[in-house]
Amino acid sequence: MSKSLNIKDWINDFISIIYPNCCICCGKNLIKGEESICMGCLLQLPKTHFHLLPDNILEKKFWGKADIERVSSYLYYSKKSAIQTILEKLKYSGQKEIGVVLGKYAASDILDSDFVKSVDFIVPVPLHKKKLAKRGYNQSLCIAQGMSEILHIPISDGNLFRAIENPTQTKKSTYERWENTKGIFDVNDGSIFDNKHLMLVDDVLTTGSTLIACADAIKAKSNAKISVFTIACA
Repeated sequence: MSKSLNIKDWINDFISIIYPNCCICCGKNLIKGEESICMGCLLQLPKTHFHLLPDNILEKKFWGKADIERVSSYLYYSKKSAIQTILEKLKYSGQKEIGVVLGKYAASDILDSDFVKSVDFIVPVPLHKKKLAKRGYNQSLCIAQGMSEILHIPISDGNLFRAIENPTQTKKSTYERWENTKGIFDVNDGSIFDNKHLMLVDDVLTTGSTLIACADAIKAKSNAKISVFTIACA
């Protein structure tokens, strides 16, 4: 077994010399132990630390709109920034492994906090089956997989589903976002979520309309507690 592992490591090292893995932010070659993002760029990512702050500004987005326990994001999002580049590569360039890596980094950040202590399931925001077929993967599920690996919390994928394919939210106003997400999600079996604490996971939190629509669908079929975590907040 040891010899087999050594040969595998040697092959991987050789491949990395011929086809080096590069940082998705700065383009520099990654060294052993780095995944997708080099340590220099990782240390410069703008963390929010909202998981340490109850009643933070993200939680206030949901007040009076949905019954949510806690809300946090790993990073601040801004245009023409490293995090914009990272998320665009995740969503539009087929680099789904970035989602897993981001999920690991984010989960490591909140691992020892009260934010996740009572969470029973990680629930990725679902894509409509048509969009899933076109993209080939759900970026939110990739993030959830990375988080689950670190937090050792199981993923519930498929019980919450997107019943209606809605147009992209990217260029819509706040009002249009709310109208665009009403009633688009549903739950197959509410009993799976009954008396559970769910952590909804998505890539970016803007107005919160998509996540509130998810929460509404879950609450309509179960008495679950719901928290929200995203990689970035705008």
